[in-house]
Amino acid sequence: MLDKNVLDQDNIMDQNKTDSSQKVPENFIFKELDTLNALVANSTGMPEDLRERLIQMIQRLDRMAKLGHYASEFDTLSRYIEVVTSLPWSARTEDILDLTHAQQMLDSEHYGMQDVKDRILEYLATLMLLKKRGQDGIGKSPVLLLVGLQGVGKTTLAKSVADTLGRKFIRIPMGGIGSPLELRGKSKALPGAEPGQIVKALMKTQVRNPLILLDEIEKASGEAGLLADIMAILLEILDPNQNKEFRDHYVDYPIDLSEVLFICSANNTGTLSAALMDRMEVVKMPSYSNEEKVVIARDYLFPKIRERSGLQEQELQIDPNLWPQIVSPFGYDSGIRSLGRILEAMCRKVAKQIITGEVAGVYVTQENLKYYLPSW
Repeated sequence: MLDKNVLDQDNIMDQNKTDSSQKVPENFIFKELDTLNALVANSTGMPEDLRERLIQMIQRLDRMAKLGHYASEFDTLSRYIEVVTSLPWSARTEDILDLTHAQQMLDSEHYGMQDVKDRILEYLATLMLLKKRGQDGIGKSPVLLLVGLQGVGKTTLAKSVADTLGRKFIRIPMGGIGSPLELRGKSKALPGAEPGQIVKALMKTQVRNPLILLDEIEKASGEAGLLADIMAILLEILDPNQNKEFRDHYVDYPIDLSEVLFICSANNTGTLSAALMDRMEVVKMPSYSNEEKVVIARDYLFPKIRERSGLQEQELQIDPNLWPQIVSPFGYDSGIRSLGRILEAMCRKVAKQIITGEVAGVYVTQENLKYYLPSW
């Protein structure tokens, strides 16, 4: 029996055939149909009723092609088929259930923050224990909400959690979300149709169980009604009783998000609804002291940034006594983001000097520090 959506689409195509159709090269059309058929046939784990829907769509496009007509709906449906077949219906990564490995990963990537790391390890231990006993750890655990000022390491901590579990990581910046359609997608029948950010995240990671960071959720904007709708969608996404059948308007088919590990971050929680806060467990991220920043800059950031800039260890070295001046040249800063930019600017300046032949290497001292520090 034909899918109702396909029959409706057939009627639309028949009505528009006379007005919007035009002749196109037959070879192009049939090659495109062959490609679409291959995509549907090779998509693993797709629900069979959805696969049948796509096959019916391709059959309809084939009938159009044999009549020698081309309509805008051809592009619409072919794009839809490409999106649906690119979703990871069954692909997943295997979790690394090793708490010792997790602790080593956190310690190697983050200095200090022992209370925060203990909370993360306790959270991971619960997930691991439930999974080892064949239970749904994600569904029974609250969603972590990392709260702290900008630059204190919320994003990198979430990335470290993904690394410890061996999961793909992707970040969705909520600051750019001004409409619920950006999360839930826009129907393929409307102009500018596209899937929402959640579906796009699954397409990019190509697994059904990534770790998705909903970054700075308090910055979701829009009029009062739209903001309430955005918060309602977030509640649905984060609720294990509802997210097993998340419906994106573009895909128009239930998508199981129960294996996705969601982590949220916020600079503050003032604009978040009580219902949303009730679903999450707050982990407060403290600001760094200047003493902590010295260690982070010297032992964590600088070696990575130097290597990323193409410099070898002997090509740029810094007098150990200068780090207090480097970490706070412009006064107090709660995080380390600006500190990273300072070190990047210093490395770029040295890289330029080496490439132009001015120096073979640089040792930063009190005498030349001002030259290498950025002047913004």
